[in-house]
Order: sequence, then C-alpha cells, then structure tokens
Amino acid sequence: MLTDYKEYIYHCLKCGACRSAFGVFGPTCPSGERFGFDSYYAIGRLTLARALMEDKIKPSDRMAQRLFTCVSCAACDEQCYPAMGLKPLRVIEEMKAFMVEKGVVPSKVRDFLENIQKFGNPYGEPAEKRAKWAEGVGAKQYDSGDEYLLFIGCVGSYDSRSQQASRALAEVLLKAGVKFGILGSDEFCDGNEVLRLGERDLFQYIAEENIKKFRDMNVKKVITLSPHSYNVFKNEYPALGGEFEVVHYTQLLADLIKKKRLKFKKVPEVKVTYHDPCFLGRHNKEYDAPRDVLSAIPGVELVEMDSRKEHSFCCGGGGGNFYTDLLGNAVNSPSRTRIREAEATGAKVLAVACPTCLAMLEDAVKAEDLEDKIQVKDIGELVFENI
Repeated sequence: MLTDYKEYIYHCLKCGACRSAFGVFGPTCPSGERFGFDSYYAIGRLTLARALMEDKIKPSDRMAQRLFTCVSCAACDEQCYPAMGLKPLRVIEEMKAFMVEKGVVPSKVRDFLENIQKFGNPYGEPAEKRAKWAEGVGAKQYDSGDEYLLFIGCVGSYDSRSQQASRALAEVLLKAGVKFGILGSDEFCDGNEVLRLGERDLFQYIAEENIKKFRDMNVKKVITLSPHSYNVFKNEYPALGGEFEVVHYTQLLADLIKKKRLKFKKVPEVKVTYHDPCFLGRHNKEYDAPRDVLSAIPGVELVEMDSRKEHSFCCGGGGGNFYTDLLGNAVNSPSRTRIREAEATGAKVLAVACPTCLAMLEDAVKAEDLEDKIQVKDIGELVFENI
C-alpha cells in the first residue's frame, strides 16, 4: 500500500537530484531523459504518489503512461539514497501495483502480463519453441546429478539475437567441463519483470511454481544468463522458500578463468567497452566479474564509457520495456543514447552481459546507422570466439 511509504513520499524534498546529471557521468532517468518532463522523473512520480495517497487524483491512462515508462533501472535510488536515505523506486513500483489492482495499465503492459500468464513468456510463443536455441549445442536436460541448472530466461530463449548468446554460453560451459543441464521446454518465466510491473499475484504464482520445480528436480545451484533472473532468484525467491545458490554467468566464467579451466588463443587486438546491466550492477553491485572476464581475453583493450558502474546509463529494456516499447525508438531513447556514448570511446565492440541489453542495443546500432563502426556482443560470445 502507498501509505506504507508515507515517510518516503513526504520526505521527497523535490531537490531534483533524480533529474540532474551525474556530473561528467551522463544522464540519469531513462524515461525522464526521453520525454524531458518532471512527471517522468522520480520527483514527479512521487508527487503523483502523494496526490494518490491523499485521494486528490484518480488513476488514469495518462498517469499509467508516466508510471510504466519507468524501467526499474534504480538510477533514482543511486542519486537519492546516499543524500536523503530514500529509494524512490520502491514507491514507483508500489504505484504500479496499485494501478494493476485498479486495472489501469497501458495495453502493451496488459498484453505482456497476459502472455506470461497464458504461455509462460511475454512473446506469446509456445513452450515447445523455448529450447530451440539449444539445437545442435549438446546441452542436455537437467538431472539431479548435475552440479548446475543453466537458466536461460525468456529473452535468451525466444529473441533471435539473444539466442546466439545462449548458445555461446552453453558451448563455453561445455568446453570448461562444467556439469550442467537445462530445462528446455519445461523452463518458465522467472517473474522479475512481472514483479517490476506490479502484478504481484502472478509473480507469486510463478515463483512458487518455479521453486517447486527446482526442489522436485533437486536443484541446488543455478547459473543465469540474464541479470534479471539472477536478481529475482537471489533477492525475491528466498522469501517464498526458494533457497538456491545463484550465480550470474560472468561470475562463474571469472572463476573458471582463475582456475585455468578456460584457455584463450592469441587473437588480434580489439578495443572493447562494457555496458553495465542495471540488474547486475546497481541492483546487485556486481561490477568486477564482467570486467575481469574481458580483461583476461588476450588482445582485448578495455576502455570505459563516462557513464559506468553505479552511474551506468540504462539500455531502456527493463520493466518489460524490451517488449512494451513505451519509450519508443526516438533519437533520445535510452538505447540510442547509450550506443552513441559507446561509439564515442572509439571501441569496435560494445560488450554486454544481459540478453535484454543485447537485443536493445543491437537494434540501436541499426537505428543509429553505426553497423560498420561498432558491434554489440555478449561477453559469453567474446569468450567463445577466443577459446
């Protein structure tokens, strides 16, 4: 309930930190930068929260558009929490839950949630297609003797570009001798975006079903391709009884490299820059593992963008926006803004560690007509190409 966050709401002093730039580190809120109005930043959304709480306004389509363009990147928390001790994203996601309860959500958000409820994925694709990415790879179905379950997630399973990252990661794990299995067509949505969008009953159903399935299969350790899966398994499932050891694949690869279970070949030098995914970085404070992996690849010269680590600028795909596309593909959309920043470093490769970022930024390269200047590659793909 919004009243649970009354102190947060009343302590927003409208200082504007959530809409100010990170000094030399670039812009903050992706939707605020996209639309340019206060109502799209945390400062405006908390004002709406106060008005809702005090019953001065009613839920409306215009309000829904402002709320659901939030991609849960947590940049506002990064600005506000150190100075004021506030985490605006908690309030914004509570508002989304309130709007879902009232049935006032954008049509694309409704489609996203209905597809997951009916099909187990936002694309509305049949479960039989979920394992298509694994054809010809050699990854087998998980059984109780495997050390790890490799959980791919919806984007890595169904998005054609992200499927390439899924295949590359599986190949790397096989080469390293990691004993793992996949769920294939038995895999179901992890529920992270469902929770971020405020559909809490559906999230609880998804989480409980996944937890039961993992227990029945004696799953102890999970590798995730997506930081979104990593986030929800690590931070939300334990409260529902889902206690599993969860690692993001870059953390595992960094460990495998340290143990010399992956050996690299000599490759031509290439300048690479890295994009921090919000759900691996700001939400879970993992900044080192992906950089450790990239730095271990011979020939890679790692150059940093100004907006990096806790100050990284979001790709714009979180909160289901990779499907709902509420931010659009305008010249100032988050993904296109980010690609221009990457290209300005002189890097030939933009490395990512998230299938959502991969899909969003790949499209942005095409929109910016930069295909002959910079490539977007998942870290797993870079490792696979060089071992």
